[in-house]
Amino acid sequence: MIIAKSAKDLDKMRDVGELIAEVRESLRGMVEPGISTMELNNAAEKMMRDAGAIPTFIGYHGFPYAICASVNEEIVHGFSKTTPLKEGDIVSLDMAATYNGFVGDTAMTLPVGEITDELKQLIRVTEECLELGIQAARANNRVGDIGWAVQQHAEKYGYGIVRDYTGHGIGRQMHEAPQIANYGRPGTREKIRVGYCFAIEPMLNLGTHETRTLSDKWTVVTLDGKPSAHAEHSLAVTADGPEILTLTKEQKKLRAAKMSA
Repeated sequence: MIIAKSAKDLDKMRDVGELIAEVRESLRGMVEPGISTMELNNAAEKMMRDAGAIPTFIGYHGFPYAICASVNEEIVHGFSKTTPLKEGDIVSLDMAATYNGFVGDTAMTLPVGEITDELKQLIRVTEECLELGIQAARANNRVGDIGWAVQQHAEKYGYGIVRDYTGHGIGRQMHEAPQIANYGRPGTREKIRVGYCFAIEPMLNLGTHETRTLSDKWTVVTLDGKPSAHAEHSLAVTADGPEILTLTKEQKKLRAAKMSA
């Protein structure tokens, strides 16, 4: 069952969304050649705890880190490592915090130093797919409309759309109903209603959509070893359209100005 959030719930979702967005943006500024994902993980955990939040990932089905750090061909659920990131890598950072009983979940893929044009496009299109998925998350649309919005854009570029892992509802739990695939048929699945909160997260591969899991039982990689990108926001469905929860206050102002221009 999809759980609609009350006005009071949504205020708490906004609070935790802004909190995890601040962590994400701090990590964005730290990514450069020579830093390790373990350093990023430790910084993220400290920021969350200093803000009074709990790193949601730690202990989730036994996951040991505050963030999922996935490099190059790693898609999701990557373990943080002490190995330095190298010029030309891409790194996906996925993170979630629990604060006042609600969860905010967000992810981004970043270049490490200068990267190829091919990788720049992969990241850009993944972010565009996220935006298109968000715009489809409107009252009286269907969950299948979100997947279709992502799919039709990704397929223009011939990217593999990861099918084994999906977006999801979010609220008091990180993973609530419904599952939100990054492919689908318009007009299908559950009707979207005001108060629903979703985490939409396109995962696009430069090659095949097929995946495999490493021996750590967590890290998911592309079957053909080609790079992957991941982007995610948590959002609320309002009467005025989708509201992205995982933006900083400054980002919210900039987005509002852009949308009204």
